[in-house]
Amino acid sequence: MAPPRTNARTYDPGQPGTTRRSLLAGVAAFGALGAAGCSRVAAASSTPGGDLLSRLRAQGVVRLGIAGEIPFGYIDKNGRLTGEAPELARVVFKRLGVDRVQPVPTEFGSLIPGLNSQQFDVVSAGMYITPERCQQVVFADPDYQMLDAFIVRKGNPKGLHDYRDVVAKQAKLATGTGYAEIQYAAEAGYKQSDMLIVTDQVAGLNAVEAGRVDVFAGTALTVREVVKKSGKAEATKPFAPLVKGKPHVDGGGFAFRSTETRLRDAFNAELRKMKASGELFRILRPFGFTKAEMTDLTAKELCRG
Repeated sequence: MAPPRTNARTYDPGQPGTTRRSLLAGVAAFGALGAAGCSRVAAASSTPGGDLLSRLRAQGVVRLGIAGEIPFGYIDKNGRLTGEAPELARVVFKRLGVDRVQPVPTEFGSLIPGLNSQQFDVVSAGMYITPERCQQVVFADPDYQMLDAFIVRKGNPKGLHDYRDVVAKQAKLATGTGYAEIQYAAEAGYKQSDMLIVTDQVAGLNAVEAGRVDVFAGTALTVREVVKKSGKAEATKPFAPLVKGKPHVDGGGFAFRSTETRLRDAFNAELRKMKASGELFRILRPFGFTKAEMTDLTAKELCRG
């Protein structure tokens, strides 16, 4: 995925009117309630490999940078922090001796700057692992992998199955603000100036249903969830976009400050156990993930691009 690769995903299957702004507001309120209990993030360490894990154990809490994105990290209808990444963080950090997780809300584009400026300890937002980001932070191995898919009208009347089809059939394309799919479509030859850029996949679904566009491009997970209640649109089969002429699969994971490799390594050790036992899939499945989206990819592989 080419920069900016933000993939701002915000759909709640139970709340079709949910917006990114309202999600962030909810997270902010939740975070404010918890802030009194732990108002300071652990300071940077000069120890080789970092000593953040030791300090988090002493504090008893880890602060998670999240971006209010369903199903990756958000506040549910009951005001509880949830999502695939926070639920995974609860389990892993508990096993590492840190009993509590606390959300710190921010915009997606502020996650890495916020991490590196000590506003929180870990990015827990299902962030795609990219060569550009690997120059700024260190990643755990991905906890999921992801392909793209389209929202199209019922029956897929234009036969759109990948970006090459969109270009060849001169279809009208929409995708989300900052989505990786912008670059994928552009690499296939679609002019970025001709794309309709909308806020999220809910807006993309609306554009397809209203006939303003022929196709909306997003991640396979968010696309298949958003169309569940639609009578006018459907999701295409997932596909791998081409990057430099080769099929590309994205993977998302936790990010840590570059100095904190000990914490990253400890996190990876627990993650490997959970992958081997099937526990990871059991945690992610309620959020719409399938077995096909479990992965043995490594951060090292994804950082190479």
